[in-house]
Amino acid sequence: MIEHPRGPIDYEETGAGPALVLVPGSCSTGAAWRPVIAALGDGFRCVTTSLPGYGKTAERRTRDDASITHVAEVVETVIARAGGPVHLVGHSFGGLVGLAVALRRKAPLASLTIVEAPAVEFLRDRGEALHYETFRRMTQAYFAALEDGNKEAIAAMIDFYGGAGTFASWPPRVRAYAVETTPGNVLDWASAYGFPLAAVAVASVTVPALVMTGTQSHPAARRANELLAETLPASAFEILEGAAHFMIATHAGEVARLIAEHVRRVEGRA
Repeated sequence: MIEHPRGPIDYEETGAGPALVLVPGSCSTGAAWRPVIAALGDGFRCVTTSLPGYGKTAERRTRDDASITHVAEVVETVIARAGGPVHLVGHSFGGLVGLAVALRRKAPLASLTIVEAPAVEFLRDRGEALHYETFRRMTQAYFAALEDGNKEAIAAMIDFYGGAGTFASWPPRVRAYAVETTPGNVLDWASAYGFPLAAVAVASVTVPALVMTGTQSHPAARRANELLAETLPASAFEILEGAAHFMIATHAGEVARLIAEHVRRVEGRA
């Protein structure tokens, strides 16, 4: 745990070797990375955390100020504790936060890995109106259901990403945690929609990057990440066969292999 004037921040590390800071997405804690860490095996120092509003990391945002800057500052604090430069790896909203950290240039990064970030504003910047509106319709319906008192309204968002029935297939304790952390997820979407992403800014991120998506991922999410990979100047793009959004759980071995190969390439150049 990191004690911080703005509230505690989850921090855990294991192993030895090049430092990987693994950032989970919404409704998750650092524990979400355990399958990937197990598949990575020896040879890496893996640092995990939780984003604001999840685990024991204090929420810093409000409905009036949900800037992604507040979230990026949490990750930058974790990187400072880990000691840099680090290989920053983010899944889902954690991947979008990782991109924000790279753009802020306040933390030393050796590389960046983005595992299907919800880069909604990048879709709009690149003229992908249909895909952007698909995200908008999903979140508007989700928030409306929440306002109407549906405690499991978040199921619609989870099924959007993972496919119909994904939420229902999760163990009861996982579903309960998603429901419990719905207010944090609402703030995550406010952060994502409030994060302007222009192509010229994304193209300024020159650290070696790896972007992943899945063949079974929602087309709007897949397109957003394809565009990120096309625009980041030093990037590789991987599409995992049979994988959807929650690939760090369902395809942990393949995700771990790609991360390990990416990090070793970068370390080899260094």
